[in-house]
Amino acid sequence: MSVSNHGGMSRRQFFVSSASAAGAAGVWAGVRGAVAASRAERPNILFLMTDQHRGDCLGADGNTVIHTPNLDRIARDGACFQRAYSSTPTCTPARAALLTGQSPWSHGMLGYSKVAQSYPVEMPQLLREAGYYTLGIGKMHWAPQRSLHGFHRTILDESGREQSVDFRSDYRSWFASVAPALDPDATGVGWNDYRAAVYALPEALHPTRWTADVAVNFLEGYQDAAPFFLKVSFARPHSPYDPPQRWMDYYEDANLPEPVIGDWAERYRERSDDSYTIWHGDLGAEQARHSRQGYYGAVSFIDEQIGRILEALEKRGRLDNTLILFTSDHGDMTGDHHLWRKSYAYEASARIPMLLRWPEGFGGQRGQYLAQPVEIRDILPTFLDAADAPIPESVEGASMLGLTRGDTDNWREYIDLEHDRCYHARNHWNALTDGRMKYIFNAYDGEEQLFDLETDRGETTDLAAHAKHGEQLRLWRNRMIEHLEPRGDAWVKNGRLALRPERMLHSPNYPGENNV
Repeated sequence: MSVSNHGGMSRRQFFVSSASAAGAAGVWAGVRGAVAASRAERPNILFLMTDQHRGDCLGADGNTVIHTPNLDRIARDGACFQRAYSSTPTCTPARAALLTGQSPWSHGMLGYSKVAQSYPVEMPQLLREAGYYTLGIGKMHWAPQRSLHGFHRTILDESGREQSVDFRSDYRSWFASVAPALDPDATGVGWNDYRAAVYALPEALHPTRWTADVAVNFLEGYQDAAPFFLKVSFARPHSPYDPPQRWMDYYEDANLPEPVIGDWAERYRERSDDSYTIWHGDLGAEQARHSRQGYYGAVSFIDEQIGRILEALEKRGRLDNTLILFTSDHGDMTGDHHLWRKSYAYEASARIPMLLRWPEGFGGQRGQYLAQPVEIRDILPTFLDAADAPIPESVEGASMLGLTRGDTDNWREYIDLEHDRCYHARNHWNALTDGRMKYIFNAYDGEEQLFDLETDRGETTDLAAHAKHGEQLRLWRNRMIEHLEPRGDAWVKNGRLALRPERMLHSPNYPGENNV
């Protein structure tokens, strides 16, 4: 598998090498933990993750503007899951799903809260017990931040979360050692800021570059006989949108997509406040384009660094015996429907990239595009399947390797999404989607929305108010009632979806601060 770090002429001439810095029940009816064909040895597992990466910001997803050749090659040599979602699309609940392989109700985080100190089942611990050396690099977003959850070691970049006098991330410590006279926040664009700016410092100091450098150093030096589980978690393209100059320049004249605005989105046109961290507001075409220019540049910079990681893997002769999975925790609205940031049920926020490449004998035909709805909860069982390790009964996801091998008949029909109150009382919802239709129930006032994603991927036309779609609306409403009814009267009362104007941040299954 070749990698691509550089482009050609025209806009591509900006790619100049920079100097190196130092089944569950009801989901999949197959045998749990099933192994595919006979395997000579357990594969290494390389888990690549970005933060706040829209599902449509990949060349492999059909985006003809964005430059992501290395991620596209992972898809071409494996599978691209076109209907992948984050069930609770903000950072921490997505990471709880990642750790546990569970749905929001089961892991307990229904909105933005702290990842619990421990769970009965955790991804790094399970892989460690299966004989893997486990290392996490970059953003983990745990509390306490130095928690390991089974990793042998983590090397952290927690970026804007330097909130404790008792904690400084490894990236910040490294930065202070190599550039003591410089300010790591010199670019001046804040966390959750809608603005974009060129990274103000030498590119070798950028956290995206540092994360890849640490991963490359590990891969070049790893000598242990045990297979490794390496998680590389980039803190971008989450704001600040701050790519190096060459990547901002690359998109200077690009035909970037304009924000899509639904016929229902007028309510969000007015700014939510006067800060740079608004959650809704029409900022005008010029600002939206500049924000997207920085966002696209950040994505392409990450792709370039992933190319370096894959190259290091290949040079050590490990590429062909490494399972590679790429995803993100959630998306980014970047002005769609006058909305910014995340936490919404809409595609730009909830749909994520999901790419999987496997060694020979683990999956099926390469270059697949799969339409079954998958979710972050499916990553843990996928890794355990590849490792020939048992999948705990509490895991509600299913191995996506089954899909690549054609085991599609008993896959889930649709996936559940939800988010407790975020930014405002009205942003509080539950949703269901099969990737073709999407139903959203607003828990604050009972408003329903229905979108046909096959003909209207941008969700510009709300079908819920159209009488001719009444049968479809009832179908999806009844599915939601069936999904929520086991939770009790606060969710479904007298056979009807109940309003929930108050917060319910955790389900009864959340382990809590003291794990009691």
